[in-house]
Amino acid sequence: MPDLEVSDRVWTIPNALSFLRLLGVPLFLWLILGPEEDGWALLVLAVSGFTDWADGQIARRMNQTTRLGQMLDPVADRLYIFATVLGLALRDIIPWWLAIALPLRDLLLTFTLPALHRRGFNALPVHFLGKSATFCLLYAFPLLLLGDGDTTLNLLARVIGWAFAIWGTGLYYWAGALYFAQLRHLVQTVKPIKDSAG
Repeated sequence: MPDLEVSDRVWTIPNALSFLRLLGVPLFLWLILGPEEDGWALLVLAVSGFTDWADGQIARRMNQTTRLGQMLDPVADRLYIFATVLGLALRDIIPWWLAIALPLRDLLLTFTLPALHRRGFNALPVHFLGKSATFCLLYAFPLLLLGDGDTTLNLLARVIGWAFAIWGTGLYYWAGALYFAQLRHLVQTVKPIKDSAG
């Protein structure tokens, strides 16, 4: 299968869907923290999940893969994870240690950016483990939100949600360790651009 062409275009259907996802982040937070309209908040998450899938499909099938889209997609995923753990922690649905642990991993990874930029890279390639972790977490938090209650359905959602959350958190940190290993290999094998130019 040939490599997809990556363009510098901005106005594409996948990018518009990514912008739509980003607009849903503050709406989601307001819904669960303001009026506590959990049903509408879950709908926002469902629409976000659908647009996440759709923008990737459209980008590949219509040859609309762009550098902006490659940046927006993981940013939107991280913002939804951050917004969801913050909202759920403030509602006392998840403990604060979990709400801190997930953004902490991403904060630690930001310290790798200078070393990447010096070698001409904006980011490391996303691998399957990282996608699996994000998948688990993006399923865990809606289920935990749905599990906020005393019915049998709430209990079932809470149990399944915590299973996804535990696996997702473990995979998230495992993926982070792999990113650090990739960075170490890159630092050892690729010279900084300014050094190679000199």
